[in-house]
Amino acid sequence: MNAKKTTSTSRWHRWKEAAISRWLSWQEAIVFFLLAGTPTPLGRVLRRLGYRTIFAQLGKSAWIRVGIHFEGAARIKMGDLVSIHPGVRIRSLNQKSMIVMADKVSLDRGVDIKSNRGEIAIGKQTYIGPYTCLSGGDIKIGDNCLIASHSGIYANNHSFADPLRPIRDQGSSFKGIVIEDDCWLGSGVRVLDGVTIAKGSVIGAGAVVTKDIPPYSVAVGVPAKVVSHRKLVAGKPVDEISKAVVAIQQEEAV
Repeated sequence: MNAKKTTSTSRWHRWKEAAISRWLSWQEAIVFFLLAGTPTPLGRVLRRLGYRTIFAQLGKSAWIRVGIHFEGAARIKMGDLVSIHPGVRIRSLNQKSMIVMADKVSLDRGVDIKSNRGEIAIGKQTYIGPYTCLSGGDIKIGDNCLIASHSGIYANNHSFADPLRPIRDQGSSFKGIVIEDDCWLGSGVRVLDGVTIAKGSVIGAGAVVTKDIPPYSVAVGVPAKVVSHRKLVAGKPVDEISKAVVAIQQEEAV
């Protein structure tokens, strides 16, 4: 009897969640249809008022321009003074995903953010340049970062161990990516799943980051290798960073 009651309750909850999800999708679609293309300055005011009804959070003075595509607005949070340029796509694809942008985040034209699962979080005053892509599972980008145009941050990998099955049928892995505060990624950088780029690091244009980068490092190349480190002012001695750089270089030499 209890098993039947539990099954019935479970079905009711699933039906309720599905109904709420469909309603939110319709509400989102209606609001975007009415407001997304309204030109500024009137459109900016109307979008700020209308979007508050569908986003999980919309901070003060957020500037959302025309020609922006959102999906899953109920799982998207934006802080104060966020700036989003035309052509940006921001998609939270399911109930297990979330996208969070802190205060003064700026997304330039054509940025594409897609959360399949987990959370994509962008820290305060971080700038993401034109046509950069963030995709996959957990991605955490710290405060005051600069990410130049046409970069790619991909927090997932396709499994391909079985040559007798199509790769698309073998599933994916999700480890997560962390880019700590005050990092600068040059144009065309690729960051692969499982990587941490530590605080204050600089990644040269076109580099492919496949391994962790220690604090205040300068890394270039394919795959990215640490070639120098920045002088530190914030308390950590330079020799501590030098040791970390040497350890990584020795590991790569093996």
